[in-house]
Amino acid sequence: MAAPTLFPESGFRRLRLDIAYDGTHFFGWATQPGHRTLQDLVEEAISRISQTNIDSIVAGRTDAGVHATGQVIHVDVPDAMFERDLTYLDLRYKLNRILDEDVRIMNVSDAPQGFHARFSALRRYYSYKILDNNDVIAPLSRHDVASWYRPLNADRMNEASALLLGHHDFAAFCKFKVGGTTIRTLEKYEWHRSDEGLLVADVVADAFCYSMVRNLVGAVVCVADGRQSPAWIAQLLANKERVSDSLVFPARGLTLYQVDYPNNDQLLERAKITVAKRE
Repeated sequence: MAAPTLFPESGFRRLRLDIAYDGTHFFGWATQPGHRTLQDLVEEAISRISQTNIDSIVAGRTDAGVHATGQVIHVDVPDAMFERDLTYLDLRYKLNRILDEDVRIMNVSDAPQGFHARFSALRRYYSYKILDNNDVIAPLSRHDVASWYRPLNADRMNEASALLLGHHDFAAFCKFKVGGTTIRTLEKYEWHRSDEGLLVADVVADAFCYSMVRNLVGAVVCVADGRQSPAWIAQLLANKERVSDSLVFPARGLTLYQVDYPNNDQLLERAKITVAKRE
């Protein structure tokens, strides 16, 4: 893995951008030749305004179809951009004028010293929403709620989810990626029934590997609708037995809604620790 750039070069400043997007018509965050991606659109917009080729670093590379209300990136931009009395509110306005309406820059701010959007992060928060029992999804919810044809028991879902908490090798719930690790710390995985009748999961971990949340959802649903026992979940985790792709739930129910960072004076140390773990 190439060494991350922890500080901007001379003549540049590091900005933190908070971003929201409807992932329905994107092939995920990361650049993919021939496909519409968030990274391409955001970097192109910033590059147009800065008149410099800009590379972004993202807190979490969301997959195709996954949404975000609390995505975080950092970019290093030339100080010369701001010699024309350009404010951060101006920059946000200009970026959102350029970007398509399914992606919005919610905030632009100075990144603290030592801030790295990916490696300084402590944890990521996702939600997943399901409407079960073959109920009807309202038109305005069709892009961020997954449907399931059987009734689901929230208590059984939480019983199964609790077995996955902690520091584990989640190889059974991740698609293989060359050079990647499947060891993660799952801090929270809880389900509740909302006032609208949706089953909503809060899933929090230090980081997630490719397709991990949607695999975790699919496995727990197998317990909730009676096809498997909770012991099956524990067995999958222990044996690192890959969950069938047929159990992976759709991307549309998944939203990244928050990324946590340590206090400013701990950002650099956190980034160094994360990099050391990955190496």
